Amino acid sequence: MAKKYEEVAIGIDLGTTYSCVGVWQEQNDRVEIIHNDQGKYSDSVIQNDILLWPFKVIAGDNDKPMILVNYQGKEKQLVAEEISAMILTQMREIAGAFLESPVKNAVITVPAYFNDSQRRATKDAGNIAGLNVMRIINEPIAAALAYGLQKRANCVEERNIFIFDLGGGTFDVSLLTIKNNVFEVKATAGDTHLGGEDFDNRMVNHFVKEFKRKNKVDISGNSKALRRLRTACERAKRTLSYDTDATIDIDVICEGIDFCSSITRAKFEQLNMDLFEKCMETVESCLADAKMDKCRVDDIVLVGGSSRIPKVKQLLQDFFKGNELCKSINPDEAVAYGAAVQAALLSDGVKSVPGIVLRDVTPLSLGVAIEGDLMDVVIPRNTSIPVRKTNTYYTVEDNQSSVMVEVYEGERIRASDNNLLGLFDFSVPPAPQSSFPIKECFSIDEDGILNVSAEEETSGNKKDITITNKNGRLSREEIERMIQEAEFFKAQDMKFKKKVKAINALDDYLYTVRKVMKDDCVSSKLNPVDKVKINSAIIKGKTLIDGNHEEDTSVFVDLLKELESIFESAMNKVNKGYSDEESD
Repeated sequence: MAKKYEEVAIGIDLGTTYSCVGVWQEQNDRVEIIHNDQGKYSDSVIQNDILLWPFKVIAGDNDKPMILVNYQGKEKQLVAEEISAMILTQMREIAGAFLESPVKNAVITVPAYFNDSQRRATKDAGNIAGLNVMRIINEPIAAALAYGLQKRANCVEERNIFIFDLGGGTFDVSLLTIKNNVFEVKATAGDTHLGGEDFDNRMVNHFVKEFKRKNKVDISGNSKALRRLRTACERAKRTLSYDTDATIDIDVICEGIDFCSSITRAKFEQLNMDLFEKCMETVESCLADAKMDKCRVDDIVLVGGSSRIPKVKQLLQDFFKGNELCKSINPDEAVAYGAAVQAALLSDGVKSVPGIVLRDVTPLSLGVAIEGDLMDVVIPRNTSIPVRKTNTYYTVEDNQSSVMVEVYEGERIRASDNNLLGLFDFSVPPAPQSSFPIKECFSIDEDGILNVSAEEETSGNKKDITITNKNGRLSREEIERMIQEAEFFKAQDMKFKKKVKAINALDDYLYTVRKVMKDDCVSSKLNPVDKVKINSAIIKGKTLIDGNHEEDTSVFVDLLKELESIFESAMNKVNKGYSDEESD
């Protein structure tokens, strides 16, 4: 059962370029989006401030990225969490001023494909900002909450809602079903490094080349000139959402040279078409994961400032065969709206908020490496969270004193082809192989944070690992690559899996035969010729297993059959001898 909080709670959309805060107003039975003074890049105050913010990123302790800031002649190093905390502090203060009371509790949204370390960093930032982070929720879920409550409240018929969230730095899509206030995610996809900033970068590169061509001056290494150009490009991008051309006009950009140019919407689309198409590929991938045809999607909801780009809307509408896009909710406020609803749901004393059930999913399969470098999946991708699953494993050698638990995420059959999240050494009592079961439990909480534990019940030994920043999870780009590789190498992986199973089967049978051969009572009754054949086959099998495994799978299968035939024949003679003795 979800924990309830007595104090007022707010919902924060912690965006890449724009953040927003909202709170549930019980007297009005709706969310109030609180005005804040962040402004836009085009605001004169922001323009002046940006010119005072020269910074670079350096490596800190444990190779942690640090933001180097020069402030009032002094150099200061900040971690990313501190920057986020500053924004969250501002959101908390804005909400506190609006509510005329201090704010402590908050729900914070993150991109659906934020990895475990990014989610933890967000919670840490909230703590630094003096907030009690009640829940981390995915932005598409928050947007779906906003849309569901505003447009589909108390929907009895099941509707499939597609959330398209293209922001300043991240891109997420999710397919959900809504029925009777139950919001269930069917599949999610996205990219934590794709958004409006990438479109700006394409324009910046275009104008850097133009400036060099016209003035014989290269500004690519001039951080101040690039910052001013990037700001102008961002402003032009916004203009192109409602006009067919935009002007770039910067006084004294470099070496006393003014820069004035223009860009058409058509040119902007040409510069970014591959990125727009990448968005559509992600849309298609999400539907494929959900096993849903595009014609079954009832509503397409646009979220994030970059979803206003005309070409993006056109490609999306074409993809869904003319299905109308929902433009009735504010794309800048929808995520904060949904976060505020979730905050109200977790708060005591708020009676007017509808009883909503949220069911999110995990984006990649999670599992452990087992003998033969195989990935044994414990939690398959697109499993509803929170979730807790346990698999049982056994030692593979006699008198094995420890087991290395290696936690992976990915879709490849070979464990080493996936992403290693973390590992730990687990002690077990020395005993014959497969004597004691080792239970390995995977648990993902409501925030999408993973914990893995191992337990050997006989000795009571238990150990666990929480995936931390040091073992960072994957970016969406890496996830997409792994999914594509999994499909491309599927046949090859299946062939590898078949060989590993054949090797393991032969190894297990050799272990059984060697154990019987050590039994003096049985060994003494074996025919000398059979004993030689068995020992010869054991040596041959051990040599084969200890080799480099370049042989075909059939070699291991055939040797197993040969050993089974020799051993079973010999044991039949021994058993017949026992029977003859009993009959005498």
